[in-house]
Amino acid sequence: DFLSCSAHKIHGPKGVGALFVRKGIALPALFHGHQERGRRGGTENVPGIIGFAAAVRLLTNIGHEADYLRGLRDHFEQGLLAFMPCARIHGQEAERLPNTSNVGFIALDGEEVLYRLGQEGITAAAGAACAAGGQEPSHVLTAMGFSKTAVLSSLRFSFGRLNRSEDVERLLRVLPGILLGMMDMPPMTAGTPISCAH
Repeated sequence: DFLSCSAHKIHGPKGVGALFVRKGIALPALFHGHQERGRRGGTENVPGIIGFAAAVRLLTNIGHEADYLRGLRDHFEQGLLAFMPCARIHGQEAERLPNTSNVGFIALDGEEVLYRLGQEGITAAAGAACAAGGQEPSHVLTAMGFSKTAVLSSLRFSFGRLNRSEDVERLLRVLPGILLGMMDMPPMTAGTPISCAH
C-alpha cells in the first residue's frame, strides 16, 4: 500500500524523500495544511526536491550499478575472510542489498575499530546511518538472535558508485593491522590468516 524512498540512498540530498500511496488508502495528516492535496502544511523543500529528481535521473542503469556494487562488496568479504576466517558476515546467505556488508569481529569493540579506521580516512558505521552515534545495539541484529556482545562488535561497510576496487584493496590492507593491534598480536606475514583463538 505504501512505498517510501529517501533521496540520500541514491546519492541525492539528505532530508528529502517521496511517499507513494495506493489510491484509496486513507492517510491521516500529522500536520494539516494546504500542500500535497491537503496532506500537510509548510513550504516544500524545492532545492531538495530538484536534487532528488536529478539523482533519480542518474539511475539510468540501476541493474548495472547493483552488479558493480555487489562486486565491490563480495571482493571485500572474500578478502576479509581470507585474513580473518572467524569474522562473521551477517545475512551472507540471505537476499540482501548489493552494496552493504555487515561484519561481526569476534569480541572486538566495534566503536574502537571505527575510530581506528577513521584515523586512516576510512568511514564505516556501527549501525544504520540514521542511528549512527547511538549507544544501543542494532535492533535488527538483535532480532536475528545475536548477543549484545556480538552486535556491539559488528560494523557496516557500505559501497557506493564513487568507490573503486582500489578503495576495497586499501581497506583490506589497513584493516588487518587495526584488528591485530586490537588483539595485541604482532603484524602478520602476507597471506597468513589471523588466528581466532586469541
